[in-house]
Amino acid sequence: MNQRTASGPASPFYTEDHENFRAQVRRFVDREIAHHIEQWEAAGELPRELHRKAAEAGVLGVGFPETCGGIEVPDGFYGIVVTEELARAGSGGLLASLMSHGIASPPIVNVGTPEQKERFVAPVLAGDKIAALAITEPSGGSDVANIRTTARREGDHYVVNGSKTFITSGMRADLLTVAVRTGDAGLGGVSLLVIEAGTPGFTRSKLEKMGWWCSDTATLYFDECRVPVVNRIGAENAGFMAIMLNFNNERIMLAAQAWAFAKLCYEEALAYARERQTFGKPLITRQVIRHKLVDMKTQIDAVKAQLDLLCWRVSKRQMPVAEVCMLKNLATRTLEDVAGEAVQILGGAGYLRGAKVERVFRETKVLSIGGGATEIMKDLAARQLGY
Repeated sequence: MNQRTASGPASPFYTEDHENFRAQVRRFVDREIAHHIEQWEAAGELPRELHRKAAEAGVLGVGFPETCGGIEVPDGFYGIVVTEELARAGSGGLLASLMSHGIASPPIVNVGTPEQKERFVAPVLAGDKIAALAITEPSGGSDVANIRTTARREGDHYVVNGSKTFITSGMRADLLTVAVRTGDAGLGGVSLLVIEAGTPGFTRSKLEKMGWWCSDTATLYFDECRVPVVNRIGAENAGFMAIMLNFNNERIMLAAQAWAFAKLCYEEALAYARERQTFGKPLITRQVIRHKLVDMKTQIDAVKAQLDLLCWRVSKRQMPVAEVCMLKNLATRTLEDVAGEAVQILGGAGYLRGAKVERVFRETKVLSIGGGATEIMKDLAARQLGY
């Protein structure tokens, strides 16, 4: 049964079950998040208790196996629903940090042992621990195959040396899925280790950012850091493929974030244009404003159509790599355009702290960079298309 969703007209991809789940997530956002964002932005981090509440509300476990304490769902649209509802709070940092396990935990689920899933995934989905993914290094961002952080084997331990940067939830994370070099140069020498907070030789420092203020971001340092071999995820030197397995889903979720925040900006601009009076008439009566709003909605709806199609394809175990890369670029470019126009429509009110469009406008660029920068996405898409 097709439902009229909060996103607009009826869609063949969303069912009554999706909409019931949407209502559940919306209640959680209204009750636990909406009135606290400004406080968390000022503090520069989310409270740990929010993770436990999100777990209780069924938000953290969506898409993860029941054996890990997750909530198995038949498709990726449940993830889009979570993204859209969390985005209503108007904070990209909230999504990034609360859901950082969405990129940290899948490699463990995909190639880890049952014991590792029990140790490293179940506590995260219960909201008792926080997980982060640590791949990016100061020497190179998207060049995963050439990471320099090393891990040499000494008996039952690896000794890790190096650093990671731009790590979301990096300051608060209890468990970090870290890419290290255990073998020769190139993608064939990369392994994954789970490094636990408090491990001797592991330190971290906070990074200050343009946006995503309530998402703690860190540089990590490993100095002769001894990590048990049992913390290795998958086979030695096979970490690159474990990382790649989640890239399609990660990029679809980043596109979903861009779409959801663009939609929020459009709705804020539309509401303001209807209320604001200029020279005795509502702002929306001005043709130039109506045309801006039409252009914004045109872009947003085009992104949503492609987002739903590719989410469906990935849910059917297809691997549309080129199309996902192009979707991410389309969605992030749309967000930049729409957020800019929303600030323009709100005028001075859109430039003030506390306005959702002001915060989103500051946060647009990070989605064009994270998960593969725009230029990397174009190059990867071109190679996949045989150019």
